[in-house]
Order: sequence, then structure tokens, then C-alpha cells
Amino acid sequence: QVQLVESGGGLVQAGGSLRLSCVASGLTFSSYAMAWFRQAPGKEREFVTALTTSGSRTTYADSVKDRFTISRDNAKNTVFLQMNSLKPEDTAVYYCAASSYPTTMADGVDYWGKGTLVTVSS
Repeated sequence: QVQLVESGGGLVQAGGSLRLSCVASGLTFSSYAMAWFRQAPGKEREFVTALTTSGSRTTYADSVKDRFTISRDNAKNTVFLQMNSLKPEDTAVYYCAASSYPTTMADGVDYWGKGTLVTVSS
């Protein structure tokens, strides 16, 4: 019943921008911390960014800090990921995640989206 549906992925040139969206249903969205993870070909799923239930605090992986911004709109059950100054190494499937308690670890996630592919060309 719980669903997290990502959108906004695509192909972009290095230095460009994309904004990802994730719409949640089947849960009390405002009660969950939200996060984005990503998985590149041949690599493990890794943490990208997370924010608290109200959006008042955020955390970023060092690799994306100052380039990516996470935000949420609780009235619309939606979390966003604004990605600027994209690099080829950002190429990955990006996954939306919900957790009862804030986490930067994949094993702390309660619900996952199916992912959206971001490809950054050089």
C-alpha cells in the first residue's frame, strides 16, 4: 500500500541541472524522515542526502554537498532533490526513501521507491 514514486530523471550534460521529485502515498508523510540514495552500475547503494520530518535539518554526503539540495512539501506528500553542477560520476539510479527515524544508512530505511535513472554525459 505504501508507495514512493520518483520522477525527473534523464540525460543531462556535465555542468547541467535536474530536479527529482518523489510522491508518497499510503503513509503519514509528515511523520517520516526522507532521504535520497543512489546506486551506480557495479557499486553499492550509497547515501546522498536526508532531511527531518519538518525539513528543518538536512544532511549531505561530501560528494554532493554544495551542489545538491533536498527539500519537502508536506502538504503535497513530496520530497525533492535539486541537482546542480552535475558530474559524470553522479550517474546512477536515484532512490527515494522514507524512515521512521532519521538515518543515513540503507538498512535503516522503511520504504523505498523504485528509482529513477540520472545519466550525466561528459
